[in-house]
Amino acid sequence: MHELAVCRSMLSQVARIAARHRARAVTRISVRIGPLSGIEPDLLCQAFPFAAAGTVAEHAALVVDAQPVRVHCEACGHDAETGPRNLACPRCGERCTRLLSGDELLLAEVELLHQATDN
Repeated sequence: MHELAVCRSMLSQVARIAARHRARAVTRISVRIGPLSGIEPDLLCQAFPFAAAGTVAEHAALVVDAQPVRVHCEACGHDAETGPRNLACPRCGERCTRLLSGDELLLAEVELLHQATDN
């Protein structure tokens, strides 16, 4: 399951962010995943608690934002949402399209918990 390796890599990046901001813990991690990324969101969510155990994000919630597949048609200039198995332009049917989104795996947001300061 390569989703576990993806989680570990993502958590390494999250740990660097938390350290840079001197956070005590990470409470929430948001990722954007497209259907063409090669990542199964359900498997990523299942792997996350195992990868996060013992890390600054051990109790963090993982929020997955599924991204649509969007293409730009080079023939008619139309931008449209389409399915991951058919990248043809839904307006004119041409197959000369450029992928605008749908292959991403992005760390979108990390919510940090800081130490309370003494006044």
